[in-house]
Amino acid sequence: MIDSRFTGLNAFPLTPLAGDRLDEQSYAGLIRRLAGAGVDSITALGSTGSYPYLEATERSRAIRIAVAAAGPTPVFAGIGALRTSHVLAHAADAQAAGVSAVLLAPMTYQPLTPDDVYGLYQDVAAELSVPLIVYDNPGTTHVTFTDELYAAIAALPNVASLKIPGPATPERVAELRKLLPDRVAVGISGDVHAAGGLVSGCDLWYSVVGGTLPAAALAIARSVPGAPARLAPLFALFAEYGSLRVTAAIAEYLGLAQRSCLPRPLRGLDDAARARVAEVMTTSNLTS
Repeated sequence: MIDSRFTGLNAFPLTPLAGDRLDEQSYAGLIRRLAGAGVDSITALGSTGSYPYLEATERSRAIRIAVAAAGPTPVFAGIGALRTSHVLAHAADAQAAGVSAVLLAPMTYQPLTPDDVYGLYQDVAAELSVPLIVYDNPGTTHVTFTDELYAAIAALPNVASLKIPGPATPERVAELRKLLPDRVAVGISGDVHAAGGLVSGCDLWYSVVGGTLPAAALAIARSVPGAPARLAPLFALFAEYGSLRVTAAIAEYLGLAQRSCLPRPLRGLDDAARARVAEVMTTSNLTS
Protein backbone atom coordinates (compact mmCIF):
# COMPACT_ATOMS: atom_id res chain seq x y z
CA MET A 1 0.00 0.00 0.00
CA ILE A 2 1.48 3.35 -1.08
CA ASP A 3 1.90 6.00 1.62
CA SER A 4 -0.33 8.97 0.76
CA ARG A 5 2.58 11.34 1.32
CA PHE A 6 4.06 9.99 -1.91
CA THR A 7 1.25 11.12 -4.18
CA GLY A 8 0.43 14.36 -6.01
CA LEU A 9 2.90 17.22 -6.39
CA ASN A 10 6.26 17.27 -4.65
CA ALA A 11 7.92 20.68 -5.08
CA PHE A 12 11.69 21.20 -5.25
CA PRO A 13 12.58 24.75 -4.12
CA LEU A 14 15.84 26.56 -4.64
CA THR A 15 18.21 27.06 -1.73
CA PRO A 16 18.98 30.74 -2.42
CA LEU A 17 22.24 32.33 -1.33
CA ALA A 18 23.11 35.95 -0.68
CA GLY A 19 26.72 37.00 -0.22
CA ASP A 20 27.71 33.32 -0.42
CA ARG A 21 25.58 32.51 2.63
CA LEU A 22 22.22 30.82 2.97
CA ASP A 23 19.56 33.49 2.46
CA GLU A 24 17.37 32.33 5.32
CA GLN A 25 14.63 34.91 4.86
CA SER A 26 14.21 34.20 1.14
CA TYR A 27 14.36 30.45 1.71
CA ALA A 28 11.71 30.51 4.40
CA GLY A 29 9.58 32.65 2.08
CA LEU A 30 9.88 30.11 -0.72
CA ILE A 31 8.82 27.29 1.61
CA ARG A 32 5.86 29.25 2.97
CA ARG A 33 4.83 30.04 -0.62
CA LEU A 34 4.71 26.34 -1.45
CA ALA A 35 2.83 25.34 1.67
CA GLY A 36 0.36 28.17 1.17
CA ALA A 37 -0.28 27.12 -2.42
CA GLY A 38 -1.24 23.64 -1.28
CA VAL A 39 1.51 21.45 -2.72
CA ASP A 40 1.33 17.89 -1.43
CA SER A 41 4.93 17.76 -0.21
CA ILE A 42 8.22 19.66 -0.42
CA THR A 43 11.76 18.38 -0.97
CA ALA A 44 14.39 20.55 0.65
CA LEU A 45 17.89 20.11 -0.77
CA GLY A 46 16.88 18.35 -3.94
CA SER A 47 18.92 18.90 -7.09
CA THR A 48 17.22 22.27 -7.57
CA GLY A 49 18.25 22.99 -3.99
CA SER A 50 21.96 22.71 -4.88
CA TYR A 51 22.69 20.35 -1.99
CA PRO A 52 26.19 19.25 -3.14
CA TYR A 53 27.39 22.84 -2.89
CA LEU A 54 26.36 23.26 0.75
CA GLU A 55 28.32 22.50 3.89
CA ALA A 56 26.82 20.22 6.52
CA THR A 57 25.92 23.16 8.75
CA GLU A 58 24.18 24.93 5.85
CA ARG A 59 22.23 21.80 4.99
CA SER A 60 21.20 21.35 8.60
CA ARG A 61 19.98 24.91 8.88
CA ALA A 62 18.10 24.74 5.57
CA ILE A 63 16.25 21.59 6.62
CA ARG A 64 15.21 23.10 9.93
CA ILE A 65 13.96 26.26 8.24
CA ALA A 66 11.98 24.17 5.75
CA VAL A 67 10.34 22.01 8.42
CA ALA A 68 9.39 25.07 10.48
CA ALA A 69 8.10 27.10 7.51
CA ALA A 70 6.14 24.25 5.89
CA GLY A 71 3.76 23.74 8.80
CA PRO A 72 1.75 20.55 8.25
CA THR A 73 3.04 20.03 4.69
CA PRO A 74 5.40 17.02 4.62
CA VAL A 75 9.04 17.91 4.04
CA PHE A 76 11.49 15.50 2.46
CA ALA A 77 15.23 16.22 2.46
CA GLY A 78 18.07 15.36 0.10
CA ILE A 79 20.96 13.60 1.84
CA GLY A 80 23.31 12.82 -1.05
CA ALA A 81 27.10 12.98 -0.64
CA LEU A 82 30.15 11.27 -2.09
CA ARG A 83 30.95 9.17 1.00
CA THR A 84 28.52 6.81 2.67
CA SER A 85 29.53 8.01 6.13
CA HIS A 86 28.61 11.57 5.12
CA VAL A 87 25.26 10.40 3.72
CA LEU A 88 24.52 8.67 7.00
CA ALA A 89 25.39 11.82 8.94
CA HIS A 90 23.08 13.90 6.74
CA ALA A 91 20.33 11.30 7.18
CA ALA A 92 20.65 11.36 10.95
CA ASP A 93 20.50 15.14 11.03
CA ALA A 94 17.49 15.28 8.70
CA GLN A 95 15.61 12.76 10.82
CA ALA A 96 16.41 14.73 13.98
CA ALA A 97 15.02 17.85 12.27
CA GLY A 98 11.68 16.15 11.73
CA VAL A 99 11.56 15.40 8.01
CA SER A 100 8.96 12.96 6.69
CA ALA A 101 11.36 11.21 4.29
CA VAL A 102 14.85 11.44 2.83
CA LEU A 103 15.88 11.47 -0.82
CA LEU A 104 19.13 9.92 -1.99
CA ALA A 105 20.93 10.17 -5.31
CA PRO A 106 24.16 8.18 -5.79
CA MET A 107 26.74 10.95 -6.13
CA THR A 108 29.99 10.02 -7.81
CA TYR A 109 33.45 11.25 -8.74
CA GLN A 110 34.89 7.83 -9.52
CA PRO A 111 32.42 5.72 -11.56
CA LEU A 112 30.14 3.58 -9.41
CA THR A 113 29.45 -0.07 -10.13
CA PRO A 114 25.98 -1.55 -9.60
CA ASP A 115 27.33 -3.21 -6.44
CA ASP A 116 28.52 0.19 -5.19
CA VAL A 117 25.09 1.73 -5.78
CA TYR A 118 23.21 -1.14 -4.17
CA GLY A 119 25.59 -1.11 -1.21
CA LEU A 120 25.00 2.59 -0.68
CA TYR A 121 21.25 2.18 -0.47
CA GLN A 122 21.59 -0.97 1.63
CA ASP A 123 23.77 0.82 4.18
CA VAL A 124 21.51 3.86 4.36
CA ALA A 125 18.18 2.01 4.42
CA ALA A 126 19.36 -0.07 7.37
CA GLU A 127 19.89 3.06 9.48
CA LEU A 128 16.68 4.96 8.69
CA SER A 129 13.59 5.53 10.77
CA VAL A 130 11.83 7.47 7.96
CA PRO A 131 11.03 6.46 4.37
CA LEU A 132 13.67 6.60 1.65
CA ILE A 133 13.21 7.96 -1.88
CA VAL A 134 15.52 6.51 -4.54
CA TYR A 135 16.58 9.36 -6.80
CA ASP A 136 17.47 8.30 -10.36
CA ASN A 137 18.88 11.36 -12.11
CA PRO A 138 21.37 10.13 -14.73
CA GLY A 139 21.84 13.55 -16.30
CA THR A 140 23.33 14.84 -13.06
CA THR A 141 24.81 11.79 -11.36
CA HIS A 142 25.97 9.87 -14.47
CA VAL A 143 24.73 6.69 -12.78
CA THR A 144 22.48 4.40 -14.81
CA PHE A 145 19.95 2.28 -12.96
CA THR A 146 18.93 -1.01 -14.56
CA ASP A 147 15.58 -2.60 -13.86
CA GLU A 148 17.41 -5.27 -11.90
CA LEU A 149 18.98 -2.61 -9.70
CA TYR A 150 15.60 -0.91 -9.24
CA ALA A 151 14.10 -4.17 -8.05
CA ALA A 152 16.95 -5.01 -5.69
CA ILE A 153 16.99 -1.57 -4.05
CA ALA A 154 13.19 -1.33 -3.84
CA ALA A 155 13.15 -4.56 -1.83
CA LEU A 156 15.25 -2.96 0.92
CA PRO A 157 13.51 -1.83 4.11
CA ASN A 158 12.21 1.74 4.28
CA VAL A 159 12.26 2.32 0.49
CA ALA A 160 8.99 4.15 -0.23
CA SER A 161 9.38 5.78 -3.65
CA LEU A 162 11.36 5.66 -6.85
CA LYS A 163 11.98 8.92 -8.70
CA ILE A 164 12.40 8.05 -12.38
CA PRO A 165 13.47 10.18 -15.33
CA GLY A 166 10.93 10.73 -18.07
CA PRO A 167 9.33 9.97 -20.37
CA ALA A 168 7.07 7.42 -18.69
CA THR A 169 4.57 5.58 -20.87
CA PRO A 170 1.73 3.42 -19.53
CA GLU A 171 3.71 0.37 -20.64
CA ARG A 172 6.82 1.51 -18.78
CA VAL A 173 4.91 2.25 -15.59
CA ALA A 174 3.24 -1.16 -15.79
CA GLU A 175 6.68 -2.79 -16.15
CA LEU A 176 7.88 -1.00 -13.06
CA ARG A 177 4.82 -2.02 -11.06
CA LYS A 178 5.72 -5.66 -11.72
CA LEU A 179 9.26 -5.08 -10.43
CA LEU A 180 8.47 -3.05 -7.33
CA PRO A 181 6.76 -3.91 -4.06
CA ASP A 182 3.23 -2.51 -3.73
CA ARG A 183 4.44 -0.02 -1.11
CA VAL A 184 6.86 1.74 -3.51
CA ALA A 185 5.43 4.80 -5.26
CA VAL A 186 6.58 5.69 -8.76
CA GLY A 187 7.39 9.36 -9.20
CA ILE A 188 8.02 11.11 -12.50
CA SER A 189 10.71 13.78 -12.90
CA GLY A 190 11.77 15.96 -15.78
CA ASP A 191 9.04 18.59 -15.80
CA VAL A 192 8.31 18.41 -19.52
CA HIS A 193 7.36 14.74 -18.99
CA ALA A 194 5.15 15.34 -15.93
CA ALA A 195 1.72 15.45 -17.51
CA GLY A 196 2.38 12.34 -19.58
CA GLY A 197 3.85 10.50 -16.62
CA LEU A 198 0.89 11.24 -14.38
CA VAL A 199 -1.59 10.20 -17.05
CA SER A 200 0.45 7.02 -17.53
CA GLY A 201 -0.03 6.03 -13.90
CA CYS A 202 2.81 7.61 -11.91
CA ASP A 203 1.84 8.34 -8.31
CA LEU A 204 3.52 11.72 -8.00
CA TRP A 205 5.55 14.37 -9.76
CA TYR A 206 8.90 15.48 -8.34
CA SER A 207 8.81 18.99 -9.76
CA VAL A 208 11.39 21.66 -10.42
CA VAL A 209 8.89 24.30 -11.57
CA GLY A 210 6.63 23.48 -8.63
CA GLY A 211 9.27 24.84 -6.27
CA THR A 212 8.91 28.38 -7.64
CA LEU A 213 5.59 28.43 -9.51
CA PRO A 214 3.45 26.08 -7.41
CA ALA A 215 0.06 27.20 -8.73
CA ALA A 216 1.01 26.48 -12.34
CA ALA A 217 2.48 23.10 -11.38
CA LEU A 218 -0.56 22.19 -9.32
CA ALA A 219 -2.73 22.82 -12.36
CA ILE A 220 -0.80 20.09 -14.20
CA ALA A 221 -0.86 17.75 -11.20
CA ARG A 222 -4.63 18.24 -10.86
CA SER A 223 -5.19 17.70 -14.62
CA VAL A 224 -6.52 21.19 -15.33
CA PRO A 225 -7.17 21.47 -19.10
CA GLY A 226 -4.53 23.52 -20.90
CA ALA A 227 -2.08 23.53 -17.98
CA PRO A 228 0.77 21.71 -19.77
CA ALA A 229 0.51 24.01 -22.79
CA ARG A 230 0.75 27.06 -20.54
CA LEU A 231 4.14 25.91 -19.25
CA ALA A 232 5.49 24.63 -22.57
CA PRO A 233 7.40 27.87 -23.39
CA LEU A 234 9.03 27.77 -19.97
CA PHE A 235 10.02 24.14 -20.40
CA ALA A 236 11.62 25.10 -23.72
CA LEU A 237 13.82 27.53 -21.80
CA PHE A 238 14.66 24.74 -19.33
CA ALA A 239 15.90 22.67 -22.26
CA GLU A 240 17.94 25.56 -23.66
CA TYR A 241 19.53 26.98 -20.51
CA GLY A 242 19.06 24.30 -17.86
CA SER A 243 16.24 24.20 -15.33
CA LEU A 244 18.33 25.41 -12.38
CA ARG A 245 19.51 28.64 -14.01
CA VAL A 246 16.05 29.41 -15.39
CA THR A 247 14.45 28.69 -12.02
CA ALA A 248 16.89 31.02 -10.30
CA ALA A 249 16.07 33.72 -12.85
CA ILE A 250 12.34 33.24 -12.20
CA ALA A 251 12.81 33.52 -8.44
CA GLU A 252 14.89 36.66 -8.85
CA TYR A 253 12.43 38.17 -11.33
CA LEU A 254 9.56 37.61 -8.90
CA GLY A 255 11.51 39.06 -5.97
CA LEU A 256 11.65 35.70 -4.19
CA ALA A 257 15.45 35.68 -4.10
CA GLN A 258 18.25 38.18 -4.52
CA ARG A 259 20.18 38.52 -7.77
CA SER A 260 22.92 35.89 -8.19
CA CYS A 261 21.31 33.47 -5.73
CA LEU A 262 23.12 30.38 -7.05
CA PRO A 263 26.29 29.03 -5.41
CA ARG A 264 29.46 29.93 -7.27
CA PRO A 265 30.95 28.87 -9.58
CA LEU A 266 27.40 28.63 -10.97
CA ARG A 267 26.42 31.91 -12.57
CA GLY A 268 22.95 33.02 -13.44
CA LEU A 269 21.64 33.82 -16.88
CA ASP A 270 22.94 36.84 -18.75
CA ASP A 271 20.68 39.83 -19.34
CA ALA A 272 19.49 38.66 -22.76
CA ALA A 273 18.42 35.28 -21.41
CA ARG A 274 16.79 36.92 -18.40
CA ALA A 275 14.76 39.08 -20.76
CA ARG A 276 13.51 35.95 -22.48
CA VAL A 277 12.51 34.45 -19.13
CA ALA A 278 10.65 37.64 -18.23
CA GLU A 279 8.85 37.62 -21.59
CA VAL A 280 7.68 34.02 -21.07
CA MET A 281 6.59 34.81 -17.54
CA THR A 282 4.47 37.69 -18.82
CA THR A 283 3.01 36.11 -21.94
CA SER A 284 2.18 32.87 -20.09
CA ASN A 285 0.63 34.78 -17.18
CA LEU A 286 3.01 33.32 -14.61
CA THR A 287 3.85 36.48 -12.72
CA SER A 288 1.34 36.11 -9.88
